[in-house]
Amino acid sequence: MSGANTPPKVRPTQWRWERVARRIRVPLGFVVAALYVFELWRRAPEPVTIAWSLALVLPGLWLRGYAAGYVKKNRELTRTGPYAYTRNPLYLGSILIAAGFAVALLSWVVAAALAVMFLLIYVPVIASEERFLRTTFSEFDAYCRHVPRLIPRLTPARVSAAFTRSGEDSSETNSGNFSFALYLRHREYNSAIGATLLYLSLLFLRPTLALLGRGLR
Repeated sequence: MSGANTPPKVRPTQWRWERVARRIRVPLGFVVAALYVFELWRRAPEPVTIAWSLALVLPGLWLRGYAAGYVKKNRELTRTGPYAYTRNPLYLGSILIAAGFAVALLSWVVAAALAVMFLLIYVPVIASEERFLRTTFSEFDAYCRHVPRLIPRLTPARVSAAFTRSGEDSSETNSGNFSFALYLRHREYNSAIGATLLYLSLLFLRPTLALLGRGLR
């Protein structure tokens, strides 16, 4: 594919912001987490909203775990498993998890903070990562034409057939299996541990603080 490895032009301001976004996304995550704890301290969550949140959190955890068992970062362009439906299943899983916990707390403040964090941090990071993939893997543009960036397709993309029709790569196959070893290597179990701790905080943080407060009187 001619010109596949030519990096697209990036405006200086965009490039600078992407560098900033990469550096501040973890600290900003802690800020959002602190806001979440404050909102939890301010008002108790309802059991029904906690239950409804599972409809988003569990699929999000599953999607992240499923994707982690396929992706081989910087070694090959992953196009199988969930990557045949969306180019960013890990980010999509994170969005579902974050939305689920916003529902659990029923807080528009937390929901707005998460939306701003995604727009300001993860949109530039995704764009930066896609530029890297485009310059590293010649088949990335063909992959982009058939697999959406975030909102998944209803059916898996037949990427290898698309390459053959476009004459870009007739040798590639759309094969691959989930690897539990990759899942462990990426330490994706940390997402499940984090979600469990958040649910424990939803259920027990306020009662525990109230009990400690009574004990100190």
